[in-house]
Amino acid sequence: MQSDIPTPPFRRLRGYAIDPGLSTQFQTRLMNQLVYKVKWEQLEPREQPGAEKKGGSRTEATCDSYPAGEYLEIVDFDPATGRFYEPVNLDHPHLLAQDGLQPSVSNPQFHQQMVYAVMMTTIENFERALGRKIMWAENIPVRPAPGQKKLDLHFQFVRRLRVYPHALRQANAYYDPIKKAMLFGYFNSAPANAQIQLPGATVFTCLSHDIIAHETTHALIDGLHRRYIDATHPDTRAFHEAFADIVALFQHFSFPEVLRHQVAQTRGDLRQQNLLGQLAQQFGQAIGGYGGLRDAIGEFDKDGVWKQKIPNAQDYANEMECHKRGAILVAAVFDAFLTIYESRVQKLMRIATGDARTPTGDLHPDLVDEIAKAAAKSASDVLRICIRALDYCPPMDLTYGDYLRALITADHDMVAEDTNGYRVAFIEAFQKRGISGGIKNMAVEELVYPLCHGMLDAAAEQSLGEHLRNLKNSVGYLTDRQELYAMTKDLIRGDRKQKRQGLHGLIEDVFVSGGSRRKFADLTGLMFPPNDAAAKKLGLEWAYITTKSASYAIGNVWLANRVTPDGNIVNHVVMTLVQKRGVRFKVNGKTVNVDEKGFFVPDSTPEAERGPDHIIFRGGCTLIFDLDTRQLHRVIKKDIDDHERMVLQYKFQHGLLGETDETYFSSQTMNALAGPFAFMHSHDH
Repeated sequence: MQSDIPTPPFRRLRGYAIDPGLSTQFQTRLMNQLVYKVKWEQLEPREQPGAEKKGGSRTEATCDSYPAGEYLEIVDFDPATGRFYEPVNLDHPHLLAQDGLQPSVSNPQFHQQMVYAVMMTTIENFERALGRKIMWAENIPVRPAPGQKKLDLHFQFVRRLRVYPHALRQANAYYDPIKKAMLFGYFNSAPANAQIQLPGATVFTCLSHDIIAHETTHALIDGLHRRYIDATHPDTRAFHEAFADIVALFQHFSFPEVLRHQVAQTRGDLRQQNLLGQLAQQFGQAIGGYGGLRDAIGEFDKDGVWKQKIPNAQDYANEMECHKRGAILVAAVFDAFLTIYESRVQKLMRIATGDARTPTGDLHPDLVDEIAKAAAKSASDVLRICIRALDYCPPMDLTYGDYLRALITADHDMVAEDTNGYRVAFIEAFQKRGISGGIKNMAVEELVYPLCHGMLDAAAEQSLGEHLRNLKNSVGYLTDRQELYAMTKDLIRGDRKQKRQGLHGLIEDVFVSGGSRRKFADLTGLMFPPNDAAAKKLGLEWAYITTKSASYAIGNVWLANRVTPDGNIVNHVVMTLVQKRGVRFKVNGKTVNVDEKGFFVPDSTPEAERGPDHIIFRGGCTLIFDLDTRQLHRVIKKDIDDHERMVLQYKFQHGLLGETDETYFSSQTMNALAGPFAFMHSHDH
């Protein structure tokens, strides 16, 4: 019977491995087309928004609908031409039988297929590493103006990201955090050399694996850490760019055809110029470059000659431009990967040559296969480590040093004995580029965040641990993301009418209002003054989200169920707490000091009363709980009373540290135009 036929595990969809440009080159034409294996999901037809029949009625879903799944809905409207392109039906029997549409630059339906395949591949990589379903950033309610009645803040779940494959006629693509949309552009190429690319040819950003994966990663990070787009430090937006590049780069290594081709071409030496280390090659050439938009291991000089990058410990101290600073982090992570990969292939080289030298001439096909497997395994491990480290980062004001410590700590919790030297490889690569974890000793044990066992009152800690266990019992087996979101929020808020205490109330009762107030403040880096007047004096709001303490918010609560390489199951809950205050400064030229009497409550102080020299400053922490022991495991914090960090944020935002976006456009202006990601990604010329 047909009802007995099991659901297929994957949907197979053809697409470009890198971008269409490689399919027009003889050497790369065969390896550039592959089949993406996307986890199977039921796609539902949804009516095209704004599409109408001649009589003015809405279009029938069967003839003018677009595909929508659990995470994405693709709306192919082109504002430049004012038309909707016919949507692709990925469930059509003919497409299911032949792995989707054949790759084509001129077919908008294939463009939709390509975007869907790459975005779902990227989402799956995140879910596999994090051990949970991903959530897009919430729709955030607008707070009432000063003097208005306070509202009950209810954030809105966002099930699907809306994807527009042909949204812009410009050399740009970006994620819009306000519209919860992904917008891809197209433009006419203007290469530096006609032999590289045809001048005037149309380049579609939605056909580049690297651009799609990069923009999807921006959206995924925004769902994990909403404050990472705030320009509070030279590293914050640079990290967004760098991490998106890292994900796109290491997904190259999951494509067997590309990997074997590049291993054979470089004879296993991936420090040479290769496609695996380049991003958006067609795009980079189309806007006048000689290679990819960015390259993790090398760069072209003014004569178009590729040269390997040499690590410089001064770059991190001196480079402030967002993308160039991001390239430092990308180079460090890719360097760590190369070290790990090379240690793996040394054995293969010794078998092939009798020593560790690279064989002369073409490599044997069997050797190419084994080297490619080693490269794929190394890249998969590094990508998983990089994504998992996001759970060990502070909720705001992330620096590269913070991320290094997160990488080392996250891997330490999963792999007790680092027999392959992964952690040392990361530390060495970061140190060569002048990036430290904010400590003088770069030893592994110094970079691992300390355990927090016994740092809280035992009875209070057990109460909190029991509440988090109830959270897991309630949502741990849910498969519907909206239900998972709603129940998690419900357990955070509680229900006063039903006398069901929420997580917020529990923290107030057992930590903030009791004898553990000071200990909890020291542990989390937050401030809990005893009354309204004391809170306002410090620039903190009193009892807004809270009921009997200075306001703070529970940013995220995530379950993280992971299996270690030795088969153990790690059951963690990751929770973030955040707080904000208004800070004024005394400024004399380049000398900046915190005005100790100038703190103000941001949401009740009009802009005109804040003065010219002020910032909105945030602090908070990430708490990782072990559900098996019901103990607090680790804390990663950014102190809300860190004056040094306050001054650094002020200097950065006022252009006193070097180049910064904020010198020219305020955050409000950028958001009003199209969002900060659009500004960061603009390549118009």
